[in-house]
Amino acid sequence: MLIQTRTIVVEKGNAEQVVERFSQESPVEGMEGLIDISVLLNKRSKENEEVVVIIRWESEEAWKNWEKSDVHIQGHREKKGQTPPEYVISSTVNMYVTKTIKKGKAFSNQ
Repeated sequence: MLIQTRTIVVEKGNAEQVVERFSQESPVEGMEGLIDISVLLNKRSKENEEVVVIIRWESEEAWKNWEKSDVHIQGHREKKGQTPPEYVISSTVNMYVTKTIKKGKAFSNQ
C-alpha cells in the first residue's frame, strides 16, 4: 500500500475552507486502486490550524496511473500560475510505503 499525505497549515479560522475543498467530489475517487481519502483536522493546533489529507492507494503503480492520467494532468494545467489563498502558510506532501498493518479489535469482528 502507498499512502500520500498532504499537510496544509493555515491561519486560524480558515481550516474549514480547506476541509471543504478536499471533501468535495473529485475525479480521483473513480481511479482504479484508490482505497480511500481521509481529511483530518488537528485538534491540538494552537496558533495556526492544520489539515492533513491522507490518500491510500493499493500500490505505487495505482498512484502512478493517477499521476499519469489525463484528468490529473489537465487539473494541474488549469491551476498553473494560480497562487494559493493568502491564508495558506505552508503545504507539504509526503509519500509512505506501508510496511506493517495491525488490525485492532474493532476490525476482527468484520
